[in-house]
Amino acid sequence: MSQMTALGADWWNDSGVPDELSEAVALGAVGGTSNPVIVSQAVKAQPALCNPIIDRLVAENPSATEDDIAWKLIHTLAIDAASRLKPVFDATRGVKGYLSAQVNPKYYPNRELMVAQATQLASLAPNIAIKAPATAVGIDAIEEMTARGIRVNATVSFTVPQALAVAGAFERGLKRARGAGRDADAIRPYITLMIGRVDDHLKRVAAKEKIDVTPGVLDWAGIAVFKNAHRIFQRSGRIGTLLAAAYRHEGHWSQIIGREVLQTVPYTWWTKFNVSPTVPSLTLEQSVEPAIMAELRAKFPDFNRAHDEDGMPPAEFLGYGATQHTLSQFLGGYDDLLTSVRARMLPI
Repeated sequence: MSQMTALGADWWNDSGVPDELSEAVALGAVGGTSNPVIVSQAVKAQPALCNPIIDRLVAENPSATEDDIAWKLIHTLAIDAASRLKPVFDATRGVKGYLSAQVNPKYYPNRELMVAQATQLASLAPNIAIKAPATAVGIDAIEEMTARGIRVNATVSFTVPQALAVAGAFERGLKRARGAGRDADAIRPYITLMIGRVDDHLKRVAAKEKIDVTPGVLDWAGIAVFKNAHRIFQRSGRIGTLLAAAYRHEGHWSQIIGREVLQTVPYTWWTKFNVSPTVPSLTLEQSVEPAIMAELRAKFPDFNRAHDEDGMPPAEFLGYGATQHTLSQFLGGYDDLLTSVRARMLPI
């Protein structure tokens, strides 16, 4: 990972465990991400760290609901993580060193609730960015957050059309921010593309529809989407830094290394990459093999919807298979977190 950093390609740590973030920063990571699934996993993986925090929060807030305690835990971990990234934030004068904290996945149908919680989360530390879903409602909320001066990281995002729609929301929001006298140049937003979840979705489609696919071809779908989004953004000067997420194999890291984009890599994956014999190189501009592209295009309409600039309108973002699956997982992760909190509030 240090070799990747030496190329000028930045990466973040995708983990809710403070010590893992510190280890990543020591190797050159310049940011971190979180979401309900990550926090729930941290509670399960690090009970010695998280359970005392939950117990303290319960004792300090005897009338709080399990949702209240869950969000106080999320806030506590976010503040800790942001503090570990603050030296990077200070050294780069606010360009890098951000922690992305996600709004409640239950709020996905409600713009006002997302914006209100984004405002609260952004106030926890100066180097917190807000993750909100790249659905039609979420993109509307993203514009409002940006207009209020909040740095946003669009999530639940898998496709070129979503990235372009989010960039449009950023442009409108930044224009409004400037009109309100805010320093819009300091609001550098991000657009996540969950490349591994593109592959996952198409693999589910292949299994359901019994589509015969050449082995390994579907491992390139998300990579192809990300590369095309990058080409379009470079050509058109769209607003927003593209951020790759959701790793499933080494190619998701090694094939999209570039100076103009970011990668947010789970701890379990970047520790594997760190001992890989693969020597990092700037691969972002390299095209996916034509034969792979031809097979993806011929057999998977949902690949074309994800890859092409006009693949789908915003009204279809919520119904896209990867969106449905990911939102369900995030909602399930939040429910799991509540279950863990409940176990400390109501011990048997």
